[in-house]
Amino acid sequence: MANIDLTVVWAGIIAFAVFAYVVMDGFDLGIGILFPSFAVGDERDQAMNSIAPVWDGNETWLVMGGGGLLAAFPLAYAIILPATYPLMIAMLLGLVFRGVAFEFRWRDPRHRAFWDGAFSIGSLVAAVAQGITLGAILQGIHVKADAYAGGWLDWLSPFTVLTGISVAIGYALLGATWLLWKTEGEAHDHARKLAFWLGIATLVALGLVSAATPFLAYDYWRRWFAMPGVLLTAQVPLLVIISAGAYFWSLRKGKQRMPFLIALGLFLLGFIGLAISMFPYVVPRSITIWDAAAPPQSQLFMLVGAVVIIPCILLYTGWAYWVFRGKVGSHGYH
Repeated sequence: MANIDLTVVWAGIIAFAVFAYVVMDGFDLGIGILFPSFAVGDERDQAMNSIAPVWDGNETWLVMGGGGLLAAFPLAYAIILPATYPLMIAMLLGLVFRGVAFEFRWRDPRHRAFWDGAFSIGSLVAAVAQGITLGAILQGIHVKADAYAGGWLDWLSPFTVLTGISVAIGYALLGATWLLWKTEGEAHDHARKLAFWLGIATLVALGLVSAATPFLAYDYWRRWFAMPGVLLTAQVPLLVIISAGAYFWSLRKGKQRMPFLIALGLFLLGFIGLAISMFPYVVPRSITIWDAAAPPQSQLFMLVGAVVIIPCILLYTGWAYWVFRGKVGSHGYH
């Protein structure tokens, strides 16, 4: 029983770390995706300054999610990584490139156009790679004798392309609503227009992915539509519809912060839907969390560290967001 409990706890910790990464790094990746649409000068400077104090710390959760998967579920790590190596390489290169571009656009103003392009391309590549990885895991990984038995491009399919594009659109929505909250003037007005159209695009993308997922495998179909479970799972799309109505109402009323919070809520509902489809599998239809788990002694040892580290990360992250809680101008927060 202790083993089962620890395994579920660690699955929850890693799920929390992944979700924290998605909602925190998602909006600054989204700003990078939207960057070419902003006018050179004040608009771009405001967009960049809005994430300058927090963007690097947001990626802490990616390290924790990946490191936690390796430590707590080594078998899953050993299967998922070989199955998605090209995607992981693309994502990391994108994150590195955008990080370099973020710093150099201020220190090398003569080539700022190049660094702006690098920031945008790196953000888009990282976002699409993350979305395709999600789709690849959902559609299934070929496992034989507890090892990846597929090919170099097994991850590529129409469904994974759909999930890749959908995640990029969702991140762009988070970026637009973040800028709606944080910027002023023309940048604020531009972000409001983007937030409206990206809200529609995100709902369409979410609907397409949700409609396609049950057709990947009968297990997905059963989890969503079999009685009596459908009485519970039906609440997820219902809450999405309610959230969508609240989102567009908040835009129409000129709310500053609410659209961003509702967009986060939509991501949370998508994450809950993902959990419904996958749990208790970490590699769908092949490896459960208990199959992939590290020994109980290792899980317990790591849990002691996690209980200390996670609150510390939350505290310093919360403090950073609190200090930089106001509006931003072209020269920084004020």
